Amino acid sequence: MADRRTSKFHVLQTDEDQGSLSAWQLELNDIIFGAESRKGKAFDVFLIVAILLSVVAVMLESVSLLSDFYRRPLYLLEWFFTLAFTLEYFLRLSCVRHPLKYAFSFYGIVDLLSIIPTYLSIFIPGANTLLVIRILRILRVFRVLKLFSYMHEAEQLVWAMRSSKRKILVFLYFVCTIVVVFGSIMYMVEGPANGFTSIPKSIYWAIVTLTTVGYGDVTPSTAFGQMIASATMITGYAIIAVPTGIYTAELTQAMRAKRDARGCIGCGKTGHELDADYCRHCGHELPE
Repeated sequence: MADRRTSKFHVLQTDEDQGSLSAWQLELNDIIFGAESRKGKAFDVFLIVAILLSVVAVMLESVSLLSDFYRRPLYLLEWFFTLAFTLEYFLRLSCVRHPLKYAFSFYGIVDLLSIIPTYLSIFIPGANTLLVIRILRILRVFRVLKLFSYMHEAEQLVWAMRSSKRKILVFLYFVCTIVVVFGSIMYMVEGPANGFTSIPKSIYWAIVTLTTVGYGDVTPSTAFGQMIASATMITGYAIIAVPTGIYTAELTQAMRAKRDARGCIGCGKTGHELDADYCRHCGHELPE
């Protein structure tokens, strides 16, 4: 099903562009944007390999032991990939009917952001570290490996997140209130002598303790302070599962709504599994 949708989209795009694109632009469009042709598949695979290699090169450059010995090769490799991706970006703009529309699309913005940091590094040292954003371009793997069927599952996750937004915001407000209260109490009990030099720093301690991270850079010394710290830890364990429960409930509701929406044309029964092809009651083929 995913292959048919992809092929149909590409054909429509090509038919629409035939009136304004020349022959070489149509050929280039088929290679760069087409996932069905052999050349298009080869280009996508080559692009993904190049993206991964460029990200690895940026990571290796941050390792001092390697950068001391291979600084120049890594530097040249970074510029090679940047120039190659820059050329690819302008080729993409040149073979579409609406270049600005593509430039401001999700993939267009990601493509641009993946080459800008290298040029910025000329004026701002260290800006090339942001090149790891190129890893976002691997999202094209959904097209190459025919994983469009997974996009529906991703939409369900996003829907559940949006549905639970208000509940999670209320929960975060409650957590913020707790850390302010605990932090203020610890500042009053422990004071600057024990490291709680201000209320904001005490709130920082409360956040670290409530989330069960426990850096240990600020610790209570008095018996009463340790009792409050124990209460903060227990409270953290009690509330840490709340957002997970809220999100899980919304996700379950989304999946149940999807099952109920898949009614059988033959008998009208609902409640089928999302991956079911046939009705479990009458055997009739289910709609997509």
